[in-house]
Amino acid sequence: MLSALTAIWTVFLHSFHRRVTVQYPDERRALAPRSRGRVILTRDPDGRERCTACNRCVVACPAGCIAIQAAKREDGSRYPSSFKIDFARCISCGYCEETCPTAAIQLVPMLDLAEFLRPEMTYEKGDLLVNGPGKFPGTKLG
Repeated sequence: MLSALTAIWTVFLHSFHRRVTVQYPDERRALAPRSRGRVILTRDPDGRERCTACNRCVVACPAGCIAIQAAKREDGSRYPSSFKIDFARCISCGYCEETCPTAAIQLVPMLDLAEFLRPEMTYEKGDLLVNGPGKFPGTKLG
């Protein structure tokens, strides 16, 4: 009986708190810097893709949403000729980011991933590749 009265009292006090409404597309709440959202592929300071198509992210992904096809450059280094992520299956666990030896794949705090059709949730390499080092500026990894 006492626990029911305590619960009612808590609800009563909470009903007088000011409600905060965010008008979403115009206003956005600040996300924590370590929050995981969208996956990006980064470039090294020379402008080349950091990804070496080692397939570690593919093996580490528990949802199995990453697909990579490797190719070789003229100098013998590997790069992904095709890199696809199905965000309809992605659980944003961050294992792909942790296993990447060159910090090529990173999860950034961006949550605008809504699409009307499921096939549009598959992002290709051109959609994921950004100019710049991502979350690790000034580092030359890989």
